[in-house]
Amino acid sequence: MNEPGLKTRREFLRTGLLGSSLCWTVPTFLQNTMASLHAAADGQIVQGVTGKDGNILVVLQLAGGNDGLNTVVPLGDDDYRRARPTLGLRDDQVLKLGQKEKAGLHPALAGLAKSYEEGTLAVIQGVGYPNPNRSHFRSTEIWATATDENKASSTGWIGRYFDNTCAGCDAAVGITLGSQTPQAFSAKSPKGVLYEAGGSKRRRLGADGEPEADGSMAMDGDLEEGPAGGSIGDIAGSSGKINALDFLERTEMDVQVTQKEIAAASKRGKNGVPYPGSWLGNQFALISRLIAGGMKTRVYYVSQGGYDTHTGQTNAHERLLREMGDAVTAFLADLKTQGNLGRVTLMTFSEFGRRVRENASGGTDHGAAAPLFLAGGGIQAGLLGKMPSLAARDLDDGDVKFNVDFRSVYATVLEKHLGVKADPILGRAFPLLQAYG
Repeated sequence: MNEPGLKTRREFLRTGLLGSSLCWTVPTFLQNTMASLHAAADGQIVQGVTGKDGNILVVLQLAGGNDGLNTVVPLGDDDYRRARPTLGLRDDQVLKLGQKEKAGLHPALAGLAKSYEEGTLAVIQGVGYPNPNRSHFRSTEIWATATDENKASSTGWIGRYFDNTCAGCDAAVGITLGSQTPQAFSAKSPKGVLYEAGGSKRRRLGADGEPEADGSMAMDGDLEEGPAGGSIGDIAGSSGKINALDFLERTEMDVQVTQKEIAAASKRGKNGVPYPGSWLGNQFALISRLIAGGMKTRVYYVSQGGYDTHTGQTNAHERLLREMGDAVTAFLADLKTQGNLGRVTLMTFSEFGRRVRENASGGTDHGAAAPLFLAGGGIQAGLLGKMPSLAARDLDDGDVKFNVDFRSVYATVLEKHLGVKADPILGRAFPLLQAYG
């Protein structure tokens, strides 16, 4: 290859492609993957080759602002009934969390309710941050960078995890499934890989110009080779995207990777349970196969959109929660069959909740604090934090007040699950939660 201004192939890899948007660790990561594939072909134990000594974090973003009050529902709360005469769920509809708790789950989350009973799901109530921002963009940025509302950062909290704990550690790359790299992956030394299953097929754009993450938009490919060779997906950094095979060919890697070899990376891992046929279900099925196949990835990131329910919320929210809950339930069951449930924590989050009072259009508007879920084999089931008071005197301009800083959730996952000190990553100390046994 004769790239202008680059003397050697190795120099090209070190300086990165597309203005350092794809760092040199990505080819190394793929090289390690291929080593695992060849070892598997030679009859070695795949899990022994790639190692089972590291825990895995799976982040699920509920993009658009999930209505927390209709996800984790207060029971016997007259303020909730008055604020939501049409959207409010009756107590007899709600899936109660234990006998003594005054909260339950939306009826579409039957699988998660069972996970709670089995001891693999924690519900953290009232999660937010001081001086909440109701802008989708800005609030998402705050969650991604783990900063205060009045501060900015060029790096994300997951990116800083890579920067602080994984220097020279190719096993700790992160994989995003979707159409764009999350800001949480921004790092001084990027180790994030963007994989869009079926790279030749793009999801349609919504009215806001963002790709829809609708469950009906199933992504074809999933690392499978198409009938005529097909697309193998895309790999990208923070500022550019190229076809994965084109990248490998243009950089003339020492290890030649074919489409069939990359397809084998997902085929090696098998799903042990059926998954829903939704887009989100397919993504979790793929993550499970990669974990089962021995991928060294430490962080997976996937996003489900559509939660900006300003109008006609009832049916839309039920569909979204059912899609999410069914996909997560299958994923947890699959991990259990693999023996990997104890290695994995799944964390959900949304940029904000919705306002307490329903609007005139059968929906809810941008709010503040909301609950999130932690799931996995190491999780200590229970309700953490407090169900926020919905009394008018206790609201913040019509919104519930937070009582758990979201960075306490991050700190807990970093220290108790990923095994690293959270202070250098989050900038200061935050109280840890009793979320792990």
